[in-house]
Amino acid sequence: MAFKVAKKREPVGEAGLFEYAVRMLASRMRTERELRRLMQRRAMPGDEGEQAMNAVVARLKELNYLSDVRFAADYTRLRKEGEKFGRRRVQQDLTAKGVSAETVGAAIGAAYEGVDEVELARQYCARKRMKQPSGGKAKQESARVMGRLLRAGFSAGTVFKVLREWGVAVEEFEVEE
Repeated sequence: MAFKVAKKREPVGEAGLFEYAVRMLASRMRTERELRRLMQRRAMPGDEGEQAMNAVVARLKELNYLSDVRFAADYTRLRKEGEKFGRRRVQQDLTAKGVSAETVGAAIGAAYEGVDEVELARQYCARKRMKQPSGGKAKQESARVMGRLLRAGFSAGTVFKVLREWGVAVEEFEVEE
């Protein structure tokens, strides 16, 4: 099977970048850094393109279409309520998306304030249909459950509490962070 060669698009000016940016924001929420990366492919090369991107970003912020603060708050809420992820996982994801550390801290602090992390970990286990380790391979299953919970953003203390509730001897395990 032959692959299609991507068409070489002509660079667009400020008006074209604005239309493109609005289409990208309409499809899903994005951070300023993600939007700039997408616009970079379409913008004129050099300072002219950089100025056009700056103008588009400023206009989008003025129209309240683009806001990293709102993005961080919505993203944190959706990941916490929908996917039941722990605070560390959401923090890493937001940082990878280019949201500033102050904005990430404020969003996570507001969303996870008063949240029982052990209960959230239990909900995550139920959502992922994780079974209580038992039988001859209990140690391996416990290690697998521990790894999944740590990758989901829960602290080692929370993971140990969940495993203790399941009757697993957690003293045998060492946490690799």
